[in-house]
Amino acid sequence: MFIHLAIHHPKPEHEADLLDSMHRLDRAAEGAPGLIRMGAWRDARSGRLVGLAMWESREAWEAAAPGIFATVDGDQIAQWCERPPDSLHLTPA
Repeated sequence: MFIHLAIHHPKPEHEADLLDSMHRLDRAAEGAPGLIRMGAWRDARSGRLVGLAMWESREAWEAAAPGIFATVDGDQIAQWCERPPDSLHLTPA
């Protein structure tokens, strides 16, 4: 299993923009070979938005990622956030 976890720090006035972008990304991933689950989550304590994608393998994620992320290429994510996202690539330990 492979997990891609992206922790976003949205500016309050752009939270809805970022969440819309994340949901479009989720829809673009639907049906991708090897995708187990993908979705947007909100941390109740900090307001951070978290993108969580669970894949059967890193190879499946690498094959699908370019097409999925092309969906949001024009989005101004850097301007919508207070800082760049923390992006984690997780494998079983």
